[in-house]
Amino acid sequence: MTHEVVRHVEEIGPKLAALADENERLGTLSAETVDLLRSSGVLRLLQPAKFGGYAAHPRDFAEAVMAVARFDGAAGWVCGVVGVHPWEAAQMDPRLAQEIWGENPDTWIASPYMPNGIAEPVDGGYVLNGRWPFSSGADHCEWDFLGAMVGDGKGKPKMPPSVLHVVLPRSDYEILDGTWDVIGLSGTGSKDVVVRDAFVPEYRTIRQEDIQEGQAAGRHGVTGSLYRLPFAAMFPLGITAAVVGICEGALAAHVSQQRDRVAVTGVQIRDDPYVLSATGEAAAEIQASRVQLVDGISRLHDLLEAGREVTLSDRSDVRRNQVRCAWRAVSAVDEIFARSGGNVIRRDNPLQRFWRDAHVGLQHMIHVPGVAYHANALTQMDLELPPPMRILV
Repeated sequence: MTHEVVRHVEEIGPKLAALADENERLGTLSAETVDLLRSSGVLRLLQPAKFGGYAAHPRDFAEAVMAVARFDGAAGWVCGVVGVHPWEAAQMDPRLAQEIWGENPDTWIASPYMPNGIAEPVDGGYVLNGRWPFSSGADHCEWDFLGAMVGDGKGKPKMPPSVLHVVLPRSDYEILDGTWDVIGLSGTGSKDVVVRDAFVPEYRTIRQEDIQEGQAAGRHGVTGSLYRLPFAAMFPLGITAAVVGICEGALAAHVSQQRDRVAVTGVQIRDDPYVLSATGEAAAEIQASRVQLVDGISRLHDLLEAGREVTLSDRSDVRRNQVRCAWRAVSAVDEIFARSGGNVIRRDNPLQRFWRDAHVGLQHMIHVPGVAYHANALTQMDLELPPPMRILV
């Protein structure tokens, strides 16, 4: 059954699509787009019910993100990234959730998780310094998840390295305007953020290892299969869902434009077997990406629901397929883009924006195929994964 949030997104979809060009020009989501997304409930799908969320099945979250991205890739990307943060915050000290959502359940949390900062231990917590690029949707968020290495007391990472995810309120970091000038996903406003000597209480931190292995929830008395899923399954889910949704939007634009198009030869495209064949194949490939992405996260959720363990092999299979979903869908868009005619390159043609957004989406580290495929081959052979390779499996 389609979730009510997905149905709502379909209803507001034309409004989202009409704002996509403005978001690209602004280099961030417009206030009107943000209002539409807040009203839709997409960003609350993984939020605890206690704080105004749906605590929904991750399948519903993926489908909602794809629905948004079909109309505006940048808006879908922000939903996919920002929308997963309530899932992680729910697994941390309950004081944090109360701070974030106690007064406003529509409060958003940005990221990035890359450990670009140094968190020096002090009494009661850490002092954080660093600079992080790619904080998607930061302009519209009041908190930020940031990755940091635990310091050695001298401004260097402690060895062996220990990585934290830390959460800061807007007053403790600076968003740097002018740091997001890109060729695709411009409307995401994925700007740099800087932190200078901010104190982070211990309860606003979590060890990356705990969230990675799906152990954090249990340590804070949080139950439910949703919050016991591993990070490397949930974090990529929203991002890949956005890419697949972008590709669905590209396909819809292509089909709409080809229906009445006439080639320079005078042949109607509807009578061109080569374009139609490519269109049909692309539709099949993009649909396969959607099905496989949703199937992967559903299988992990079902294992936990049945009281079974999610093994490293299970996780690796889902990661392998998730990466392949993105590349398969974008490759299909390339095939139809090449057959869409000269007008596809015009700035007022939404297909070229979907095409650029899709390719920029592939640049995210979670879509790098080599490591995911390599790790999966090792797990199939029952061989040990090197520790760095386990981080996103």
